[in-house]
Amino acid sequence: MDTNRSHVLTSTQVLQKIRRIAFEIYENNFSEKSIVLAGIDGQGYALAKMLEKELKAISPLTISLVKVSLNKLSPVQSVVSINVDENELKRKCIILIDDVLNTGRTLAYALKPFTIAEIKKIEVAVLVNRSHTLFPIVPTYSGYELATTLTDHVEVKLGKDASVYLR
Repeated sequence: MDTNRSHVLTSTQVLQKIRRIAFEIYENNFSEKSIVLAGIDGQGYALAKMLEKELKAISPLTISLVKVSLNKLSPVQSVVSINVDENELKRKCIILIDDVLNTGRTLAYALKPFTIAEIKKIEVAVLVNRSHTLFPIVPTYSGYELATTLTDHVEVKLGKDASVYLR
């Protein structure tokens, strides 16, 4: 066991948070025929896939899953791309998804491909919100609010043994 980290959320709790976020997304978008879940490559995309599964179980919405790719360590110089044609986003509700919101930098740069498409609205969903925002990004959906210092590190594991740890 790694003694340098604290267990914040168990697998059961992570799945409960994801299910609750899915219900909130459906409640806010029940009048839509379809929505787009845009997960940031890596854990954000894994979270988007889990949300897609939950939404399909609880709603009649047609859900498109999109992968947003960018270099998280150097988002300014990075090309930000999506794995669908921008015409598929026309007049759609986009939910941009990442595992952790720290400063908002990654999510702010990940918005780029959606600014040139004629979308209906964009919302943000995160599993953990650390609230150290340096960019004007506020999540519409947040699974867990976690008070941390800037030097703390939040580690999210998704999949079979989902967990959230603080180091």
